[in-house]
Amino acid sequence: MRILLSNDDGIEAAGLRALEEAAAPFGEVFVVAPATEQSAKSHSFTMHEPLRVNAHGHNRWSVTGTPADAVYLALHGILPVRPDLVISGINRGSNLGTDVLYSGTVAAAREAASNDVPAVAVSLHVPDGAEVLHWATAQLAVAQILARYPARPLPLGEVLNVNVPNVPAAEVRGWRTAALARRRYAVMVQEQRDPRGRRYYWIGGPHDRFDGEPDSDGPLCLAGFVTLTPMSLDTTAHASLPAARALGLEDTCFTS
Repeated sequence: MRILLSNDDGIEAAGLRALEEAAAPFGEVFVVAPATEQSAKSHSFTMHEPLRVNAHGHNRWSVTGTPADAVYLALHGILPVRPDLVISGINRGSNLGTDVLYSGTVAAAREAASNDVPAVAVSLHVPDGAEVLHWATAQLAVAQILARYPARPLPLGEVLNVNVPNVPAAEVRGWRTAALARRRYAVMVQEQRDPRGRRYYWIGGPHDRFDGEPDSDGPLCLAGFVTLTPMSLDTTAHASLPAARALGLEDTCFTS
């Protein structure tokens, strides 16, 4: 099996090294990752400046762009063969609930899925103030997925979003398949001024709470379960199509 790895924490990230170790026994591993941290870049592409690729040893490359750039270039310009599977991570920090809208980790997997390559995004939930990161627990989760993969291939056009609690493996309560929660962050906008008196801002507050059902991914991961959420590329709200049609715009003559 040929496995492509990527991330949004950059080519030198500890989580990427842990992912390489976990994937190595299961096939030929390739790594194409951003040169620097690209967290919260979502699915952005670099369209107005050149991308540069640098080699980092055998089957390892960095890209001066986003996670989506890295996977796109890997699939269409760098790798000598098409991978059978793409895994993005292991992210330092969870991607639970609506985090997936912003996550570069998830976007790397989504880019693979959009090119008909099965894809998994893996994140380690690291609470604020955590002094120990249990990469080995996330590695075990990856190994369990890969051990089942050949017999149970992932559907094309979908991403498996996996979040692992930051505890020793013996303390994990098991796996749970779960829907995405609604994650809420405290609002933070800090206005400051540079040495020339011009305003600039820092945005993004800390985690506040998870809204939604108690069996959604956020509450379950906080309770000690590894969560598994299948996500589709189709973001259509199919249940709301009748309501949209009920607006009557399809029967309206479109004029200026």
